[in-house]
Amino acid sequence: MDAVIRGLAIYFTLLVIIRLSGRRTLAQMTPFDLVIVLVISETTQQAMLGDDFSITNAIILILTLFTTDIALSYVKRWWPRTAHVIDGVPTVLVVDGRYDERALRGCRLDKEDVMEAARNQEGIERVSDIKFAILEVSGNISVIKKQS
Repeated sequence: MDAVIRGLAIYFTLLVIIRLSGRRTLAQMTPFDLVIVLVISETTQQAMLGDDFSITNAIILILTLFTTDIALSYVKRWWPRTAHVIDGVPTVLVVDGRYDERALRGCRLDKEDVMEAARNQEGIERVSDIKFAILEVSGNISVIKKQS
């Protein structure tokens, strides 16, 4: 039972910390971010397993984590507000060719991140050609081009 409690505690702690740290796309992952992920994974493994490195304990932890993830997916489906809390909501970064500086700061993104997505998706070279740029819950930036 100790493994289940440890697994749940670590799962929800990481969920809260990652949620509070803000969204960034995986493509924007820096070497520093990768090192952090590796260190966190090793640290959480030790915290969850404690002194019990048995296969049984590992299986119990894996089942606990998957069960919790599946349960949360159902909770998010039944109560959409819960999904907004856990996953967040899309954030508008550009409206009618103007950056929302506050939204960019809140998401820890630069104007260049938005323009990179605009060039990749729509071939847009100037922010004035963007109707909307939205940071999606997935971490991807969606760009909608202004109609000519």
